[in-house]
Amino acid sequence: MATIALPQFKLPRPDLGTLLKSPAIGLAGAGVLFAGAIVALVNLLGPMGGGSDHVRIPLEAAAPAGWREALRPVHGRAHIYKDVVRFSERPLAPGAGGSFNAGGAPAPATLAGSALPVAPIAGFYAPGPGGPLPIIAQDGRTPAQAYARPFTPNGRPKVALVIGGLGLNQRATRQAIETLRPEITLSFVVYAEGLQGWIDMARAHGHEVLLETPMEPLDYPDNDPGPYTLMAAGQPPETVKKLEWILSRATGYFGLTNYLGSRFLASDPAYNAFASSVKGRGLAFIDDGAAARRGGGMARATAERVIDDKLSGPAIDQQLMALEGGALQRGQSLGSGFAYPITLEKVASWANEVEQRGYQLAPASALTRAR
Repeated sequence: MATIALPQFKLPRPDLGTLLKSPAIGLAGAGVLFAGAIVALVNLLGPMGGGSDHVRIPLEAAAPAGWREALRPVHGRAHIYKDVVRFSERPLAPGAGGSFNAGGAPAPATLAGSALPVAPIAGFYAPGPGGPLPIIAQDGRTPAQAYARPFTPNGRPKVALVIGGLGLNQRATRQAIETLRPEITLSFVVYAEGLQGWIDMARAHGHEVLLETPMEPLDYPDNDPGPYTLMAAGQPPETVKKLEWILSRATGYFGLTNYLGSRFLASDPAYNAFASSVKGRGLAFIDDGAAARRGGGMARATAERVIDDKLSGPAIDQQLMALEGGALQRGQSLGSGFAYPITLEKVASWANEVEQRGYQLAPASALTRAR
């Protein structure tokens, strides 16, 4: 490749003494000193104008105790995506950090009852590269059984709901944990900071928990679920390695659910590698409808409808009634939803009334079966 020589220009080197005696240089120096003093004053007193654009609210003020200890350096920084935090645009309820229900009144004390055992439970975990990983106990019991909410059927049609997208928005997460009936299953974003603390809080209120596994969608990379996304073209060792990172983020979950994943779940090799690893660790897998035809030999369930595809009160009410209709026809029905404010409000009201209409509210784990 030919090179072009550019002409070299040399400027005369000015005399330092002459520069220092220059009036222009003196004024510039004084200006620099004045600007430095202003910066120091602002740093000392805070931003001008009352600091309205620079308010920092520490996470520790509202996050559950122990969240900082639950983080490990290997996990890296949390990655937050627009489609995960859309529900944070509107405040959920007055007050900060207190217990409340959809109408702003104190949450019923009964919602905090039926606490589940504190995780981890001995015999159901072993050390992994990035933290403890779930394992099947020596007596054959699985984490899916140990961490699920106990359930006794009463012969009525069973209805279950999974509410997801939790762990990123503090108000939404507290709203779901504290106001929804403990039979409602909660799923958490794996990238959330303080994930173990949120799971501990959910279990203390009686909720069983799922981890959301980011999977490749059809419109990837325009729609990117994050750095630990399970890829359809990924080799089995890569899938297992990413899955182990996801599983080591916390403990106390009975299974996994998909976050996106239309392309990943359609790939036989990709899904088989995922299913084999999940089955080997004794976990359940509940999908949002994208893997309805998939098995894998593990405890499985598929949501038959997403209740908040349309974000309006009447539309959500209609989907919840359809969920009841499915349970009446087939004996059980499972739905899924996202932690939008309107969803949490509607589900809280519906869950308190559904059993009066002859149904049994059940945790999602009660609807799983091996397939």
